Amino acid sequence: MLSRVADSIYWMTRYIERAENIARFINVNLNLSLDMASDVSGAWQPLVMTTGDYDVFEKGYGANYSKENVIQFLALDHKYGNSIISCVAAARENARSVREIISSGMWEQINRSYLMLKDAAKNDLAIKAPHRFFKGITALSHMFTGLLHATMSQGEAFHFALLGQLLERADKTSRILDVKYFMLLPKPENVNSPYDVIQWGAVLKSTSGFETYRKQFHRIVPKQVCNFLIFDPNFPRSVRCCLISAQCALHKITGTQRGTVSNPAEKSIGRLCADLDYSDIDDVMSAGMHEYLDDLQTKINQVGIDIRETFFKIPDNQMEQTSVQVQ
Repeated sequence: MLSRVADSIYWMTRYIERAENIARFINVNLNLSLDMASDVSGAWQPLVMTTGDYDVFEKGYGANYSKENVIQFLALDHKYGNSIISCVAAARENARSVREIISSGMWEQINRSYLMLKDAAKNDLAIKAPHRFFKGITALSHMFTGLLHATMSQGEAFHFALLGQLLERADKTSRILDVKYFMLLPKPENVNSPYDVIQWGAVLKSTSGFETYRKQFHRIVPKQVCNFLIFDPNFPRSVRCCLISAQCALHKITGTQRGTVSNPAEKSIGRLCADLDYSDIDDVMSAGMHEYLDDLQTKINQVGIDIRETFFKIPDNQMEQTSVQVQ
């Protein structure tokens, strides 16, 4: 497969997954604003802080981290490269360049999603009906994923699509957890209180893990929630499950046997999976949750860099023709 084609397919699914997870990200706060009786007016700034793009936000909106400004920035700001509408637009451009590889249903779904977002931007739907808007984004992403699995031949292109999707999902699950740690209740006595349980329930709902967690563990215990979202090998949105599946997809692409490596990408993702295999939630707590998640995100980013260098590196004289990428 041409590296340019693989690059476009990989980024197409990364962007769709990124758009879905930003919608989930915002839903953490939307759920909290409904469930908590206390003032949550200062709860929108952490969403921007955990993206690492607070300087970009403040250039356009100043220091006014209101609900309306944060939703506009993260969802419908064309100038912000990681907003939902920018991600879907980038996915659409990448899909356009590989229309002969992906199915017509996949292309139509991405195109439909983009047109829906353009219409929503005109009508301020994200502000007027945020729950309906963000649930709609999640549903559109789920439909695209269903079409990917149901209509695309499971060759190299399919596994590059999975690789992009799973790496993005692992990163965003860790960031959703990080939102909670930026939103710790101001009074120490409120930790493990009903308010704290409501916050952890919102985190689980934002990853579609609430019902699965309750069936397995019944009570919401913060330490157990963290263990579930980081280390559970079976929950499809846990960091560990995503990275194990991404590693399998990478080995399908290269044909290398599990337990062996043939390139830096396999080495970095293998090391990361091994770290997760031999770590547990007690190690995370002793290191500090935020510090652990920050280090985890750095390692996931390194896997992405190694994948780009191994499979997608394009000579400088061809860079102007490469696919759209925003990191």
